[in-house]
Amino acid sequence: MNRALWAAAFIVLAGLPFFLGNYYNDVYRKLLLWITLALSYNFLFGIGGQVSFSHFAFYGLGAYSIVIFLFQFHLPLPLAMLLGVALCVLLALAVAIPSTRLEGFYLALATLALAQLFVVVLNEGGAVTGGTGGLANYRLPDIFGVRIRGPWYTVVIVVLLLGTLAVLRRLDQSWFGRACRAVRDNPEAAAAMGVNVARTKVIVFTVTSALAGVAGMVYAFVDNTVNPPIFGLENAFLILFMVIVGGAGRHAGAIVGAILLFLMPFVLSPLIGHHHVLVFGVLVVAAILL
Repeated sequence: MNRALWAAAFIVLAGLPFFLGNYYNDVYRKLLLWITLALSYNFLFGIGGQVSFSHFAFYGLGAYSIVIFLFQFHLPLPLAMLLGVALCVLLALAVAIPSTRLEGFYLALATLALAQLFVVVLNEGGAVTGGTGGLANYRLPDIFGVRIRGPWYTVVIVVLLLGTLAVLRRLDQSWFGRACRAVRDNPEAAAAMGVNVARTKVIVFTVTSALAGVAGMVYAFVDNTVNPPIFGLENAFLILFMVIVGGAGRHAGAIVGAILLFLMPFVLSPLIGHHHVLVFGVLVVAAILL
């Protein structure tokens, strides 16, 4: 994508919220965040070949960390963001380094356990995490004296989305992206060609987890509330389905899959009521099989 296309994408995506009402603006913001998450998970799963269920946990870690650092430790916003990213990176390394010995089903189990443990910690975190009720009634601090609210905050999310896409495209087109695809397709052959398989896996897991954490920090100020059910296992599986339905390994596929699966309940629910979940499941299974 050349600069003109990037600029056009920014103008369209950033200009749209100014023509939407509050409800549709909220839906649009969350759609953009799901696309951002799907892009980073697509790099981990579709390009890096790692089946992980902890991606949404890092999304939650970013959301909770920025709120705790800002409003419980009263740190300035830039420092709180840096510490939140550092926390995501450290936890990702703590998971990724031992997990290099695991593959496929066993790696999925390890990250599934981490995701479940994260929810337990949130529920039992007491005053720090707010327990089962989470943390609420806070607002994004003014930035250089400017209050960013409403459609203007949607512009921030657009910048996050395009920035994430730019970073991942650049990585995919570099030697690192080729190394990730080689490790995904055949780790033994990749190692024979000089690729450090363990290091590649650790880097891709850490980078994508950090990107999920940054997206979580931005999400924390969408509804101005964070609570454990938002970051449960249901959404961890949903993001996997988004990438599979759209086409794993392709950035455009992650975008299409996220849009389809996020908007599908809004379309099906008015037509068939509570049965939309059953239809949703059947469509996902059909997409995976076909």
